[in-house]
Amino acid sequence: MDIRKIKKLIELMIESDLQALEVREGEQSISLTRRLPAPSLPAYDVPDLPAVKIQRGALELAPMVGVFYAAPSPGEPPYTRIGQTVQAGDTLGIVEAMKIMNPLEATRSGVISEILVQNGDVVQFGQPLFRFKD
Repeated sequence: MDIRKIKKLIELMIESDLQALEVREGEQSISLTRRLPAPSLPAYDVPDLPAVKIQRGALELAPMVGVFYAAPSPGEPPYTRIGQTVQAGDTLGIVEAMKIMNPLEATRSGVISEILVQNGDVVQFGQPLFRFKD
């Protein structure tokens, strides 16, 4: 891939405030990730808060930036439902990136306990999409 194209991709990431970008041209591919400094938080006197239930279970993460689709096409049933048992390699949904529909395949087997995104949501690289039961 031409260095000018890579520089242009970096400029586009900065202008668009993207955290990650993956591009494929034939057999070549490039993945760019920005590491932004964590913002410093001001100190506040926080009152006691009610206990929060901590969610447990493995997560299926977005492999790229794009638009998540739960079904193969509008009007069709979703690939995955809560309580469904899936095997590693099963299609959980689709992530559209740069007009390419990329199947989102399960990286592990298990039972889906939570779907963390909605159909049509824009997802970021590494964003949790599904939670498996422990």
